[in-house]
Amino acid sequence: MLRTKRKAPSLVDLCVNLAVENVKYLGDVGETDLHLLDRILPHCTLDQLMHIEKSTVGRDLSSVTDKLWKTFYEKQFGERSTNLVIERMRQKKVSFRWLQLYEAKLKEIAEAENKLAARIRQLYKKEDDRLGDRVCNSYFLSEQGSGPGYHLSNGKSNLMKKAKMDFLKSREVQNIAAMKKNALPGSSRSSSMMKPPSSFPGKSSASSKPMKSLERRF
Repeated sequence: MLRTKRKAPSLVDLCVNLAVENVKYLGDVGETDLHLLDRILPHCTLDQLMHIEKSTVGRDLSSVTDKLWKTFYEKQFGERSTNLVIERMRQKKVSFRWLQLYEAKLKEIAEAENKLAARIRQLYKKEDDRLGDRVCNSYFLSEQGSGPGYHLSNGKSNLMKKAKMDFLKSREVQNIAAMKKNALPGSSRSSSMMKPPSSFPGKSSASSKPMKSLERRF
């Protein structure tokens, strides 16, 4: 029988394989050759890649990581959103790293959620003030019932539920829900993917500096 000789892996291959197996422990990649990083970093999760980006000081990894961030952006926010960003950059003749675009998108969603929460609080306060006198008047005019608690709690509760349902059916809320649906596919992993950039360990890279300019454009 003829035995096929298997070529022994090189020392470089052994080092790459070891790095891939322990990619979750990587931080600052220092001066590691780009062609080696191109073999190692595609095995990172989004959180791991973010940690490496933020931990690596004084070096731009975008030549290796930009295509990886584009893939993460498309998986999380959808192909339509990705193509829209590409088209806008083409029209305005500008270019941003996909890590910047990813962070800007997270901030956009967070701001939209904060505005929605503020509107809900405002709605409750407005409805609470508006319905207070109405419920009290209904109580005093009523000749039958189960006492003050029954009229005040049930009457006010029913009116507030209706107001809340009307608000939740509004176009603005539906738009926010659609945005979140694209951003959160429903897996446990995707929830960790939605961490704000500040929650990742390591130092901030220079990529976050032009964020305000980027947000105005996209």
